[in-house]
Amino acid sequence: MTEQAGSTDAAQMSDTLEIRGAPEPRKIGAVNWLGLWTLYKKEVHRFLKVSFQTILAPVATTLLFMTVFALALGARRGDVGGVPFTAFLAPGLVMMALINNAFANSSSSIIVAKVQGNSVDFLMPPISPAELAVAFITGAMTRGVLVAAATALVIEPFVRVGIAHPLAVAFYGLGTASVLGMVGMIAGVWAEKFDHLAVITNFIIMPLAFLSGTFYSITILPEPFQTISHFNPVFYMIDGFRYGFTGYHDGNLAIGVAILLALNVVLGAASYLVLRTGWRLKS
Repeated sequence: MTEQAGSTDAAQMSDTLEIRGAPEPRKIGAVNWLGLWTLYKKEVHRFLKVSFQTILAPVATTLLFMTVFALALGARRGDVGGVPFTAFLAPGLVMMALINNAFANSSSSIIVAKVQGNSVDFLMPPISPAELAVAFITGAMTRGVLVAAATALVIEPFVRVGIAHPLAVAFYGLGTASVLGMVGMIAGVWAEKFDHLAVITNFIIMPLAFLSGTFYSITILPEPFQTISHFNPVFYMIDGFRYGFTGYHDGNLAIGVAILLALNVVLGAASYLVLRTGWRLKS
C-alpha cells in the first residue's frame, strides 16, 4: 500500500513539473558554441572596459616612438631598399603593438583569475580544453588586431604607407596575433605571480621585438649579428608584415610562412595539452 502511494506521489510530481514547464537540460553537441562565445565575449569585454589602458595607451606609445624616430633619424636616415624610412618604420611599430597586446591580453586574463582564485569560473562549466584555448586565443587576437588597426589609422595621416599585398598583411597579422595569444596563455598558466609575467615580457618578448628589425634593416648589421637575426622568429613576423605594406623584405618569405605556420601548430598543441591536464590550474 505504501509503495503504491509513493509511486502515485512521484507520478503526480512528474505531472506537476511537466505542467509548470520545467526546463529540460541543455543539450550540448560536439562543440559548446554558447560556452565558447560567452567566454570569448567575456575576454573582449574585459579589455574594452578599460580601453584607455588597453587600446589608447599603446596607440599613444607607438605614436611617440614614431615621432621620436622620425624627428631624430628621418631626415638623415634616407631610404631603406627604396622605401622612405618612416614608411619602413611604420609597419614594424604596428606589428610591435600587436605583439605586445596579444600577449598581454591572454597572459593577464589567466594570471588575474589565478591570483584572485576564480579560475574555477572557466574550469567548471562544460567547456572542453580546446574550446577554452580557442576563446582565450581569439580574445587575445581581437585585442592585438584592434590595437594594430587603431595604431595604423593614427599613423596614416603622418606616414603614407599604403598596402602593397593585403593577403600578406592579413596572414602575418592574424598569424602573429595567434602565436602571441598562445604564448601569453601558456605564460599565464605557468606564472604564479605578476612578476613572472614581467620577466617574460622584459627579457623575452621585448628583446625579440626590438632586435628583429623593427627600427632598422638587418642588412646593415655586421656578422655574426645579421645571421643571428635570422634565428629570431619575430624577425620573420615583422619582415613579412612590412612586406605586405611596402613590398620590401629582408628575409626569405617562404621561410617566414613556414615558421609562422609551424609556431601556430606547435603552440596550439601545447595550449591544448596545458588546459587538458590542468597544469598549475587545478593544483
